[in-house]
Amino acid sequence: MILPNLDNLSCVKKFLVNGGYSGERFADQVKEICGAQVEAVKRSELHKFAVLPRRWVVERLSGWLDKFRRLWKSCERKLLTPAQILTFALIAILIRRF
Repeated sequence: MILPNLDNLSCVKKFLVNGGYSGERFADQVKEICGAQVEAVKRSELHKFAVLPRRWVVERLSGWLDKFRRLWKSCERKLLTPAQILTFALIAILIRRF
């Protein structure tokens, strides 16, 4: 597998991910690749409203990225292309915010 340049990820200490990425295998691979911890923010299984810490951060980012058409469905042939598209989308979000 071809990985992008990981020098930029050396300062990342923790990844906040959706509950779908809560497996130990995923967390171990992230730890091995860039040395960061993975914190899975899960939704409450109860049908009552409860404020969950840091859940809004994950949902907000997902909502922002849903506005980019090329990220809805991955039809790319190379593995690095979706990573580049994601990088451009996050840069566009930052430019709009500041």
